Amino acid sequence: MKNRYDCSKCPGYCCSYDQIEVSEFDVKRLAKHLDMTPAATEKKYTKIDDGKIILRHHADESFTSICIFFDSEHRRCSVYEARPRTCRTYPYGNKCGYFEFLKFEREHQDDEEYVAVTR
Repeated sequence: MKNRYDCSKCPGYCCSYDQIEVSEFDVKRLAKHLDMTPAATEKKYTKIDDGKIILRHHADESFTSICIFFDSEHRRCSVYEARPRTCRTYPYGNKCGYFEFLKFEREHQDDEEYVAVTR
């Protein structure tokens, strides 16, 4: 079944989740992509929260904070080829609730570029 969403037209709602969990395998994949050691990658880009290894965040103009690997200027993942498994499998089907919300808001605002912010 064909996907009914287009991530390239989204400002990165899912990337603003507080906890983007990563596995050791994800850290190794990112390390290879970034030409770093897994230990250095884990130290620089992750933290422990509620017993889970998660990606750090940075400030963002649309959301309070967003994934450390999100390019806020271009509104896309800067490590897309090496993104963690949780990002690879999202949204777990052929529909994305965020994309549906975005289409609804843009249609009702009569603005194809409109982005609802969370501040």
